[in-house]
Amino acid sequence: MVTDWNEEVDVLVAGSGGGLAGAYTAAREGLTVAVVEATDKFGGTTSFSGGGGVWFPCNPVLQRAGVDDTVEDALTYFRSVVGDRTPAELQETYVRNGAKVIEYLEQDEAFEFQMFPWPDYFGKAPKARLDGKRHIIPAPLRAAKLGELSDSVRGPLGTDRHGDPQPDYLIGGRALVGRFLLGLSKYPNAKLYLNSPLVELVTEDGAVVGAIVEREGQRVAIRARKGVLLAAGGFEGNDELRQRYGVPGVARDTMGPWGNQGRAHEAGIAVGADTDLMDQAWWSPGLVHPDGRAAFALWFTGGIFVNQAGERFVNESAPYDRLGRDIIEHLNDGSATLPFWMVYDDTEGVVPPIKASNVPMVDAERYVEAGLWKTADTLEGLAAEIGVPAEALVATVARFNEFAAQGVDPDFGRGDEAYDRAFSNGEPPLTPIVKGPFHAAAFGISDLGTKGGLRTDTAARVLNTDGEPIPGLYAAGNTMAAVSGTVYPGGGNPIGASVLFSHLAALDMRGR
Repeated sequence: MVTDWNEEVDVLVAGSGGGLAGAYTAAREGLTVAVVEATDKFGGTTSFSGGGGVWFPCNPVLQRAGVDDTVEDALTYFRSVVGDRTPAELQETYVRNGAKVIEYLEQDEAFEFQMFPWPDYFGKAPKARLDGKRHIIPAPLRAAKLGELSDSVRGPLGTDRHGDPQPDYLIGGRALVGRFLLGLSKYPNAKLYLNSPLVELVTEDGAVVGAIVEREGQRVAIRARKGVLLAAGGFEGNDELRQRYGVPGVARDTMGPWGNQGRAHEAGIAVGADTDLMDQAWWSPGLVHPDGRAAFALWFTGGIFVNQAGERFVNESAPYDRLGRDIIEHLNDGSATLPFWMVYDDTEGVVPPIKASNVPMVDAERYVEAGLWKTADTLEGLAAEIGVPAEALVATVARFNEFAAQGVDPDFGRGDEAYDRAFSNGEPPLTPIVKGPFHAAAFGISDLGTKGGLRTDTAARVLNTDGEPIPGLYAAGNTMAAVSGTVYPGGGNPIGASVLFSHLAALDMRGR
């Protein structure tokens, strides 16, 4: 038992992505707050999100735009795709309360949001919103408005991985993080610490009363009178934990920042927290870059994926998590191997027809030199380059070109759902492969972070293995077992859940 506390606050928040919503709410409600971030930058995985959106049906931004949705319709959709994999009351809490968070935040001039239509990811499910009007994003934020704090926001990916210069505006997830930091800056009762990983929780009589944090090589004991919120991301950066829990893929290919090692998970488990979904992640196909890392890519304007047999095996335009899960099934049964290849023609030259690579592409020569992009005058020649049977690849492309001419894909349904057509002006995304020379780009499996974590109730209180709340302990974001279970219902669901349950945790702590 710790008797000498180095610091005392009402609320301790571990992590600085969506968890900042909890810190902001606590500070605004008059509580003293300390945020401890394990790395040298604020933002976590949230800061790498290109849109930074939240899936909050019927929120004030959408209502002002006259969107005709209802919460009941949104709940019908969410339940239909998530099923009974997570508690119904948890799902209902998420769907019903997102709008209230936006209403709360918009009372502060630090926050501004915009409608950004993004189709639901299961377009054939009941009450799916095909026009995407359940999704909003933070408005861009001028870095100068954030002042010196802007240099402390993680990302963007080009800066993190290539050293690209910082842009003048924070957009996407960085804008959301920046706006929370801007909001927090007006509250002297909130303190923010970088390079301060939480390593251990402190309990008294079964309740969490604080935590041990490492700061500048020293162990610092922080008492948290109201509670500790664990919102420190997933464990995608920890290969040992990935293997222990059976998460496909490797840490090298995740989109989560390097600090996501699962320390908060382990701290929670050590004090009796129950877990769920520990073998799950938010998946995506990944373009392989010259550094050897497969990174989340989407918005394909052409190309097909082929396996080692030279045959198509998935709907290439499916929502990225559904597509990633399909690929993993094929990897598991051996019908696909890594790398698999995107085959495309010379319509746009050697660069693959990918409009959102997330990690910016570097010079084409580097991909060619690394053996990641192949070119040949004929499909037979390309087959030899990528090690697949020539006859099969020729037949696969011929069959796909027939589908392109017909505008329908009977093999894999590419273009059957609204999301498939989101990047092709509403038309089926079936672009024929006819213009030589022909090209292929290597792909792997990537993820946006793990989604397994500590089980919680509707107030984000962490539950023990008997299903009872552990007093003083809360979880949100990828440290919390995802409310969406084994699916990804729509863009903005991960950040939305992180923001909401962090907010709810702070409100519950206020009442303790």
